[in-house]
Amino acid sequence: MGARMVEVGLRSRWGAIVAFAVVGASTQLVWLNFAGVTTVAAARYGVSESAIGWLAQVFPLLYVVLAIPAGLILDRWFRSGLIAGAVLTALGALLRLGGDDYGWLLAGQIVASVAQPLVLNAVTGITGRYLAEKDRPTGIAAGTASIFAGMVIAFLLSAIFADGSELPTMLWLTAIFSVVAAVILIVALRKPGEHKVERRRPDRGALRVAWGDPLIRRVCVLALFPFGVFVAMTTFSQALLEPAGVSAGTASTILLINVVAGVIGSAVIPVLVVRHKSEAALLVASLSATALACVALALWPGVAMGFIAITLIGFLLLPALPIVLELVERRTGEAEGTAAGLIWMAGNLGGLLVAVIVGLLVDHPLVAFLVMAGVALIAVPGARSLRQPIAELNVAELNVAEPDAQG
Repeated sequence: MGARMVEVGLRSRWGAIVAFAVVGASTQLVWLNFAGVTTVAAARYGVSESAIGWLAQVFPLLYVVLAIPAGLILDRWFRSGLIAGAVLTALGALLRLGGDDYGWLLAGQIVASVAQPLVLNAVTGITGRYLAEKDRPTGIAAGTASIFAGMVIAFLLSAIFADGSELPTMLWLTAIFSVVAAVILIVALRKPGEHKVERRRPDRGALRVAWGDPLIRRVCVLALFPFGVFVAMTTFSQALLEPAGVSAGTASTILLINVVAGVIGSAVIPVLVVRHKSEAALLVASLSATALACVALALWPGVAMGFIAITLIGFLLLPALPIVLELVERRTGEAEGTAAGLIWMAGNLGGLLVAVIVGLLVDHPLVAFLVMAGVALIAVPGARSLRQPIAELNVAELNVAEPDAQG
């Protein structure tokens, strides 16, 4: 497990990666459509702001439940599972157009939230099947960056269509985007990937293989912390910075820049890190910088510090996801869908837990920011402990590649 053969004569099919990127963005767009218009949406549909919040919260809740089953489906029927995720995302977006009331919105969100694990868990599988080995770190970075780019699109649409009367237009544009994304993916995956052959029979041991690997278990535990800090920060930064004079509009701009910085970081940093075999060092640095940024927000809250600290968190923390997913792809081979599901499940669970804790402290910003700093610091020893197993993985791959290249 973890050793891979040198591939000869097989070309990367980047069209499949582009198609996946568009679908990945659509999942985030459907998820976060109402994140920036909670109050307006509540007034339009005659429900509470908490009810509108559930349109987003249903995604991480169902992800925790469905992550492993989705991973098992992808390991057995990769193309069919991924296409099903794209089609269900589009169907969920279309369901929200069924009527101008909250019930249709919730129904659409539930359908799309079922689809999300089938799409996001596939980020390692799509690169392993359609890209040559040398291109896979770039493919994983691009696929992950596209997921964050979907968040940016969602924030932009909610800023453009901020009036209650404009919400149907936003939903129509999201539905069109999702349907087009699904069609593009179906066309791109009309032929199976050449680099990994899909299984002809189910592998009931995929979960055992993935969870039985000590490196994967460590990464799953580690994922709880950065995911938790990021979700809590994006959820409550506006409320936590408001006492320091940061307006809602300014806070939204800060969060938008945070995600844009994350997109840039996720597209660039992981490729450089993998090339220089410095995965553990980057994880330690990003967690340490995140902790310092949270301490700075606790002690010197304000507009300037909000822009600096939260942008830094996005640029350094979000690339941790493609880095750990690239490790998963290299380590687990044919069980990468299940292993990726474990990572996403752990991350979403961490997001829920830390967000709940920070939410209880929303009236005490200093304590809340210090809690997030503590969560990031707790993970630093775990990130440092990955150095040895990652080094062993690199040596094992080198030892296998050299005889194959000579043969």
